[in-house]
Amino acid sequence: MVLQTLASTGIRVSELQFITVEAVRQGHATVHCKGKCREIFLPRDLCRKLLNWCRAQGRTSGAVFVTAGGRPLDRSNLWHEMKALCKQAGVACKKVFPHNLRHLFARAFYKLEKNLSKLADLLGHSSIETTRLYIVESGREHQRLIDKMHLLL
Repeated sequence: MVLQTLASTGIRVSELQFITVEAVRQGHATVHCKGKCREIFLPRDLCRKLLNWCRAQGRTSGAVFVTAGGRPLDRSNLWHEMKALCKQAGVACKKVFPHNLRHLFARAFYKLEKNLSKLADLLGHSSIETTRLYIVESGREHQRLIDKMHLLL
C-alpha cells in the first residue's frame, strides 16, 4: 500500500507521515514540508483501498504507515523493504529507489495532462525547472519522434 500511495500521489517519502486515517477519510492531506504547505489529493480508489487496509490493520486514527514500534515510516524503513522486494523479484537493487515512484507519477501526469505548471503545483516545486527534470525524455525517445516526422522527400 505504501508503494501504491507514493506512485498515485507523487508525494515524497518524507511526506508519508501526513497520510493519516483522517486525511484518507477526507480524500486529501495537508503536507508541511521544506517550508511549504500544500494539499495532496488522494485518488478515490486509493482512499477505498487505504481505508480497507487500515481496518484490517486495526488502525482507526493517526499515520497510516507506521513501523512495528508505532512511529511513522521513514525513508530508511521503506528503502530496506524495497531492496528486499528487489531480491525476491530478481530486480537489480541499484535501480530501485522510493523516489522513482515520484518520477513515475510525474511522467504519468505529464503524459496525460501536458501541463508543467500544474505538475509543479502537485509536486510542490517552486521552480518549473525542477519539475522539468522529472519529465526529460531519453535520447531514444527523441530519435523515435524525429523518425516519425517524415520530413525527407
